[in-house]
Amino acid sequence: MGADTGAVVTDVVMETTGLERTYRRGEIEVPVLWDLDLRVTRGEWVACTGRSGAGKSTLLNVLGLLDRADGGDYRLGGHDVSDLDDGERSRLRNHLLGFVFQLHNLLPRTTALENVATPLVYRGVRRRERLERARAALVAVGLEDRADHDPGELSGGQMQRVAIARALVGDPELLLVDEPTGNLDLTATAEVLEILDRLHAEGRTIFMITHEEDVAEHADRRLVLGEGRLHDHATYTEAHV
Repeated sequence: MGADTGAVVTDVVMETTGLERTYRRGEIEVPVLWDLDLRVTRGEWVACTGRSGAGKSTLLNVLGLLDRADGGDYRLGGHDVSDLDDGERSRLRNHLLGFVFQLHNLLPRTTALENVATPLVYRGVRRRERLERARAALVAVGLEDRADHDPGELSGGQMQRVAIARALVGDPELLLVDEPTGNLDLTATAEVLEILDRLHAEGRTIFMITHEEDVAEHADRRLVLGEGRLHDHATYTEAHV
């Protein structure tokens, strides 16, 4: 039986228990995540920091159903995703998650409006409704006047705002945000953080990866990924000073 892609009514949007992920390099096994526990509740904004190579991208890929864990349990929107096949995972990802990537991942030579509408294509939404919802998402990030511009005509900050609009267009249960300000100048960083602050105030649930401590401070809760596990930021920082 395929996965029911509707969200189960629960305050826990995302939860892992004993999550593990190991990579092979030839004959060598390299554990990246092990015995990792995480719980994110509805309306919460959680920031995850950690040194380069700690496994932050691996964690985000597993949480975003772009990669599979080797062990442990993972529930997303009330669904146990452990035994889902690739098609079921893809449908669940498209309905429950919105992604904001550091490098935007926008389609070239495609207008901002069409880029934002893209996730709705995979839901079978009719074109007229897709474009109406995409335009509303661009309004939400203050870029309605750039709807007909392609990425080559946008600044880095504007491209990131288009990426946020694309993540929002499907009204996801959870936003997964990967280094949202990593390549931006101070002005664009402030604009992006203002949007994320507003989305959080409106009740959006956000899990964010960042290496910037001042960006992480915007979140409700700060975690550090180290030694394959997630730790409370204050406790971990004190222990590793």
